[in-house]
Amino acid sequence: MTHVHGKLANEVVKGSMVASTVHTGSKLMSNIAKHPLLVFGLGAVAGYLVYKYRKEIISGTTSVVDAGKDFVLQQKENLEDIVAESKE
Repeated sequence: MTHVHGKLANEVVKGSMVASTVHTGSKLMSNIAKHPLLVFGLGAVAGYLVYKYRKEIISGTTSVVDAGKDFVLQQKENLEDIVAESKE
């Protein structure tokens, strides 16, 4: 019974941390939105970082897409096996 209460308390703590993070993030974004020069600066920094790490971003995205294709093909084969077994 104590183990269940420990898990529940842990989930409550996680939930409150997420809520406070979302609240802080929304306040930060509303303050940033009030300063157009800051928005432009953040956009420029984001653009620079995307340009600088574009090769890593592309290779990471490609590997994720390939993994997704492999997963779909594997699931399709599994489904075909199940259908073949059910027909027998």
